[in-house]
Amino acid sequence: MTGPDVDMVRTPLRYLDGAQVAELCAKIDPLEVVTEAFLAVRDGRSAVAPEAALRWTAPDGTAARSLVLPAHHDGAYGCKIINACVGNPDRGLPRAGGLILLYDRETAAPVCIMEGARISALRTAAVSVAALRAVRPLVSVRRVAFLGCGRQARTHLELLRANGAVDSVLAYDQDPARAREFADSAPGVEVEVVTEPRAAVSDAPVTVAATTTTTSYVPLAWLPAGAVFLNVSLDDAAEDVLLGAEHLVIDDWHLVSEDRSRLLGRLIGAGRATAPGVHKLGARQIDTDLATLLSGGYSRPFAAPDRTVINPFGMGVHDVALATRVYRTAEESGAGTLLPR
Repeated sequence: MTGPDVDMVRTPLRYLDGAQVAELCAKIDPLEVVTEAFLAVRDGRSAVAPEAALRWTAPDGTAARSLVLPAHHDGAYGCKIINACVGNPDRGLPRAGGLILLYDRETAAPVCIMEGARISALRTAAVSVAALRAVRPLVSVRRVAFLGCGRQARTHLELLRANGAVDSVLAYDQDPARAREFADSAPGVEVEVVTEPRAAVSDAPVTVAATTTTTSYVPLAWLPAGAVFLNVSLDDAAEDVLLGAEHLVIDDWHLVSEDRSRLLGRLIGAGRATAPGVHKLGARQIDTDLATLLSGGYSRPFAAPDRTVINPFGMGVHDVALATRVYRTAEESGAGTLLPR
């Protein structure tokens, strides 16, 4: 047996555990990686494929699901498998976890398996922080509100701090103990735990919504003038926030418009919101997408009193882009465990 088939058998499979992934992530700039991936998707060099979703109810009645998100980025191919159960925090477990697989471009053989939770959290936060940086200088962002105080909140705060932002935080979580734990895990930051979400949103120029809610509860009236609302978990912002904010930014029109389980997708389906550049009487036109914003192509200025909503649905291409950079760094340094085939 000769040729590619031999290589597929003999090439070891590299495994990177969570600690190794975290160590390697510290050596790369996630904001640069996600920004480049947005531009690559716009230019046709990268893309996501349709995701597969398996959903069920755990024995305790809580919702569980497994998502498979395939994507390719600039010649790299792979997928993220991310599983979650909303009952896990009550079990003392992380809500979500998963794996990322990368494939050889020529043979399609898997070349790397890595723990996926760090990559998933980091790419989500990197998209938020890169978008925020395009709206205002990060060093000017001194106070941030967090709705939801789990892993996403911690990763957002970590990345904001790494980029010179934030010395004061307002934290709200339905579980007060989780909010206090978040406060205790943020040394060097003044954290005020509040008992109502309005107290957080109305007193901060930037809000990060990172919850598991499927019911909107944040009205436009809560947002102060000039606020940026990072709608990471997608369903925190009420209808009037999505329709009434001066700037509404999404990551990908097709992903947002085709998911009718989320509020913005339902508004699009009802004809009450349209794609960037598409005018319809009585409908809110989404102002731009993140590729345009991050490339400097969004021409409307952000006036001081304008309220901006960043609504990133989440694109698996960013996971593949970050994972590919991690894999290449691992190859260079010899990190990981080589598994025989």
